[in-house]
Amino acid sequence: MIVTGGAGFIGSNLIAALNRRGQTDILVVDHLNHPSKKRNLDRLRFREYIDKTDFRQRLRSGKLTPPAAVYHLGACSSTTEFDEHYLEDNNERYTRELCEWSLSVDARFIYASSAATYGNGDQGYSDDDTITALLQPLNPYGCSKQAFDRWALDNGILRQIAGLKYFNVYGPGEDHKGEMRSMVNKAMHQIGRTGEIALFKSYRTDYADGEQQRDFVYVDDAVAMTLFFGDHPDISGLFNCGTGRARTWNDLAAALFKALGLPLKIRYIDMPREIRDKYQYHTQADMTKARSAGYTQPFLDIEEGTRRYVEAKQKSGDHDSRAAPEPFTIRVEPECRPRPIDS
Repeated sequence: MIVTGGAGFIGSNLIAALNRRGQTDILVVDHLNHPSKKRNLDRLRFREYIDKTDFRQRLRSGKLTPPAAVYHLGACSSTTEFDEHYLEDNNERYTRELCEWSLSVDARFIYASSAATYGNGDQGYSDDDTITALLQPLNPYGCSKQAFDRWALDNGILRQIAGLKYFNVYGPGEDHKGEMRSMVNKAMHQIGRTGEIALFKSYRTDYADGEQQRDFVYVDDAVAMTLFFGDHPDISGLFNCGTGRARTWNDLAAALFKALGLPLKIRYIDMPREIRDKYQYHTQADMTKARSAGYTQPFLDIEEGTRRYVEAKQKSGDHDSRAAPEPFTIRVEPECRPRPIDS
């Protein structure tokens, strides 16, 4: 099989899950532009690694061996990337090329969409096809994901493939993501430096500070749901991947401090004026469609998810690889001031 983005966050965890099943005949596609990606690969077993640029050349030349399945998880996931031509090529055109090739060789195609397609949430968070066409993402990244979703829907392709709209996924393997890392990852670094977490103040009277909500998904649950669609090629469509429950930033902070065995310490800071009007105060995946399609596995709550994340970090050292033996330690330096993490 083929896994694009295989050295990345969800991709490397998906390959690890395939390895636990005894599957190693895997072509990994990625671009190793960060040391943490190399560390992610070091713990995996696979047949071949190929850079994304070379892979696209093979794809266009017809020199790829047809696989049983393609998990297309590689994309630019930065919500602050504003090069629309790059996003159109990398996130939309590349996905279309790989999707059309997969269908032509009768390979199962599963791809990563995003909850960023829901924009400000005015249309709700239903993955029903009648809603998909109405969504208006807030940034070019979301638009690039929405563009492929719309193309697949409008051309009847969604009846043959499966897409997952990942909500706020967190867990081991994401150190390379920079500012796109999860709140949990950023918070662990903040706590290590300062002993506290900085959260944005609320600018709506119906939400107290830190009570803004997100649907937080542990990466193992995101992987399990992704593999479900690989295991069930008869089930196709576009599906939310979330817990179906909204939790607050305060909840997540409390769970993380508890998992670390440290006293809770939150500092609320001003939200930049330029994002106040676009800030999402609530996201929550509607999981009706996925449950109706037969996906019954429960999702971890943030208390258990953060406990497992901290346990993985303690086993792996102060970087995000599950293979390293060094212990993870918390070093508190009170003079440092943290940056906000609830974006």
